[in-house]
Amino acid sequence: MTDEQTRQWRLASRPTGEPTDENFELVTVSRPEPGPGEVLVRTLYLSVDPYMRGRMRDAESYAEPWGVDEPMEAGVVGEVVESNHDGFSPGDVATGNLLWADHAVADGDELRQVDPDLAPVSTALGVLGMPGITGYFGMTDVADPDPGDTVVVSAAAGAVGSVAGQVASIAGARVVGVAGSDEKCDWLTDDLGFDAAVNYQTTDDLTAAFTERCPDGVDCYFDNVGGPITDAVWGQLNRNARVAVCGQISIYNATEQPTGPRKLAQLIQTRASVEGFLVGDYQDRWGHALERLGGFIQTGQLQYEETITEGLENAPDAFLGLFEGENVGKQLVKVGERS
Repeated sequence: MTDEQTRQWRLASRPTGEPTDENFELVTVSRPEPGPGEVLVRTLYLSVDPYMRGRMRDAESYAEPWGVDEPMEAGVVGEVVESNHDGFSPGDVATGNLLWADHAVADGDELRQVDPDLAPVSTALGVLGMPGITGYFGMTDVADPDPGDTVVVSAAAGAVGSVAGQVASIAGARVVGVAGSDEKCDWLTDDLGFDAAVNYQTTDDLTAAFTERCPDGVDCYFDNVGGPITDAVWGQLNRNARVAVCGQISIYNATEQPTGPRKLAQLIQTRASVEGFLVGDYQDRWGHALERLGGFIQTGQLQYEETITEGLENAPDAFLGLFEGENVGKQLVKVGERS
């Protein structure tokens, strides 16, 4: 066993309602050593994402719950320190599902090489990683807008929504984004090319806001939030509209599930379809999505933003900030520099 130490975050307790700093514990442990076929990775960037709130519950979900007093997992981009796998050498940059930690060991078959010359390595956790791929397939395969369709994207200034909306725009749709500040709305319309935006924090009547910005109704809705925003969009759905349900962040911290379903009768009139999806369903097509997204970036059709928190010790603050809407684009924690 090595004498070198490393830090890792563990789940100290399960939160009730919104998580707090007390639900996390930073511990120092011996640095792990890779076994046969394994790779030791030093973290450069750590991803925090809203879905992780579900992993803090002791309940069945699409992502396995974290154990109390056990290390927490996340998407990581890191530098290979030691390798017992033919596909990786020290100095390579790799990404995979590792730990909230300075160092972690993983099966080399479960890691993916990152080309540092293609784009900043941090993008492997954002626009060229799980969030970008989620936005791409949720829009192209589930919402599937036609040229001229009106598309609404909630949480549009986040890592997933910002990609989803731009992919819809590239497809020729008219895109309306929903975000929580004037600055975010300006970013959507001025930089990302959205046709209109709604600041849900300062809008007293969401139904009126969507009626104004979607005068021809809504053909596709990419839903990241649920709650009152989704209720307001629901009333604007056109006949044969498509709703892609990606997330429901408005209720992730709820101690009781809101009453519902309240709006299903609208589907009878509109013949709209509602489909939930998980990015893991498209695992065998990730390469296609990355090629397309990379091409959009190179041609300038796709813009992205990263909100970076410095230091592993501040990872819980970065995570909790997601629920306050503090991030623009992808929220990352920078843990180390490449050697």
